Amino acid sequence: MQSRMNNPAMMLPDAFQALQDLAKALFASAEKTGVPKQTLFLAYLRASQINGDSVCVDLHSHNALAAGEATERVFAVSAWRETSNFNDAERAALALSEAVTRISDQTDPVPDEIYNEAARHYDEQALATLIAGIATANLYNRLNVSTRQNADVLVRN
Repeated sequence: MQSRMNNPAMMLPDAFQALQDLAKALFASAEKTGVPKQTLFLAYLRASQINGDSVCVDLHSHNALAAGEATERVFAVSAWRETSNFNDAERAALALSEAVTRISDQTDPVPDEIYNEAARHYDEQALATLIAGIATANLYNRLNVSTRQNADVLVRN
């Protein structure tokens, strides 16, 4: 598959820099609030799987592995409910990622049950980090999917 155009974020240098700064701020906040980097990558991976973004599925899978995540857990993200590989806090983050990503699929987007379970495991600042991160992953997914960006063209060193 060929991309429709270059990635819009890359074509708008100021926007790309703002997105890079946002990513840095999110990971700094995660470190400060105790949200494991691996949890962020798993939540981003789940959103990207749902949205069919091959670029971000590839990116977040590799980033999770580089951050020390186990291969088995990365492979299991799409079926996280059917495996015991994830703890309760990670399950809450994955459920939140799914709900935030699928907001138009439900009459009650991000139901209280999912939000409250996430809030049980993450304080308000950590929860803000998770939500902003998931929203950012969804933004990148929409840029990549709408322009048919393709993971096949990624170059790895």
